[in-house]
Amino acid sequence: MSYTVLVFVKQVPDTQNISGDAMTPQGTVNRAALPAIFNPEDLNALELALQLKDRYGVKVAVATMGPPSAADVLRASLYRGADEGILLTDRAFAGADTLATSYALSCCARKYGKYDLILCGRQAIDGDTAQVGPQLAEKLSIPQLCYVEDVVELADGKVTVRRAIEGGHEVLRSPLPALLTVIDGNNPRPMAAKKIMKFKKAKTPSEVSKAHAEEDYADSDAIAAELRKLEERGLLIKEWSAEFVEADRSRTGLAGSPTKVKNISNVVLTASEAKKIEPTDEGIAGLIHELIVEHTLG
Repeated sequence: MSYTVLVFVKQVPDTQNISGDAMTPQGTVNRAALPAIFNPEDLNALELALQLKDRYGVKVAVATMGPPSAADVLRASLYRGADEGILLTDRAFAGADTLATSYALSCCARKYGKYDLILCGRQAIDGDTAQVGPQLAEKLSIPQLCYVEDVVELADGKVTVRRAIEGGHEVLRSPLPALLTVIDGNNPRPMAAKKIMKFKKAKTPSEVSKAHAEEDYADSDAIAAELRKLEERGLLIKEWSAEFVEADRSRTGLAGSPTKVKNISNVVLTASEAKKIEPTDEGIAGLIHELIVEHTLG
């Protein structure tokens, strides 16, 4: 039996390089002010899907919601071994909180059609909520298994997983289709040189149109011909709008986001008083005594 795994990934701002311009006055992330990277735990989810491809020959489709530039994470997924990419992009999706995001992704999953597993990273580093995966499972009315480290078995219409719990792990089995949220329990494979050479010219329709516009003309026939050629060669990254996935616009983006940021504060960390301790037995003993007197230790 052949299986299809749909992996939802996200291009996120690199929060290790955050600055005072990282938030807009509306309380949303100013993505233009930070470099964009592949969300780390989504890479773990992709790696788990690719391991299933190695073991069971599953089809791996990767989808992301974001601006046209988010196609970069789809190409990065193809370079690692994914079979196809889908970019869910529309101005209607901008400013979405977890509720609106999970709704848009549920529309994408329904439009995609047949899937046996949906994999997501446990959480994204730009929000750290860990809510989108479970909310997506609820909207699709499918079982959810969270904090997954590994898939033990995929057979007979069921998936058996090992997931992390406090102090250990547990093994759970679920009927398919099901949604898994994945933690950093594996080492994502690097991009393969052969796949980079194969998919480096993979493009979305928007990228094709933009390239033609930059050449000072927009020949619709030439654009259509290039899109057909890309599709024939398996290099076309699908691009889906809110209308195409039949999303209710009142439930997407800012309009569909009940979460509001009330206030934004910039926290500045300053150095406190420093004390030099000599690297001797007496110096260390004195430090320990001081920490005990101040009830820091003991």
